[in-house]
Amino acid sequence: MRKIFITGIGTDVGKTIVSAIITEALQADYWKPMQCGDLDFSDTDKVKRLVSSKKTVFHPEAYRLNTPASPHYAAEIDNTKVRLGKLKAPETNNTLVIEGAGGVLVPYNYRGDTVLDIIKENEAEVIVVSRNYLGSINHTLLTLQALEHANVKVLGIIFNGEHTPATEEVILNKTKVPFLGRIKEEFILNKAVIKEYAQHYVFI
Repeated sequence: MRKIFITGIGTDVGKTIVSAIITEALQADYWKPMQCGDLDFSDTDKVKRLVSSKKTVFHPEAYRLNTPASPHYAAEIDNTKVRLGKLKAPETNNTLVIEGAGGVLVPYNYRGDTVLDIIKENEAEVIVVSRNYLGSINHTLLTLQALEHANVKVLGIIFNGEHTPATEEVILNKTKVPFLGRIKEEFILNKAVIKEYAQHYVFI
């Protein structure tokens, strides 16, 4: 089973949109290990609304936590112990797209276990989502450095937002990570938009 983990350089950089695009492109299954907050309209619900594929199975989250916060803190508020063993990917004969929470060093318990440990435990390949803002070069380089040091295979990077050469060229030249594509500022997101983007990512 091939596992592709979608991570970002932080929160709200476009992981869910990219997850929907890659899920659609590969007709893959989708899994969000931990949902923190927004339980009435979770990231799984959002991706389900955007994906047209009839082959896709949407696997239930391992943990559904009430507070929109870092998983370790949200779990504490819910009096829940988050264990790495429960964050093992569900079995499927299909490719599995896994959407992370926040960035790779976000903790999910007070022992210091992080999203990066989930990636390594599941032996997943990674796509990094980057969005331009003041500080995003540093955050992107640190994310890729952490993945490299952990010997995690990075398939490439997707930039979300308008083309910003001053930022993107530094990142690509410094890291030599493959550029997979770009998501524009979309004011409407629906199945048709996701399907159009997905046509450009079938090579992954």
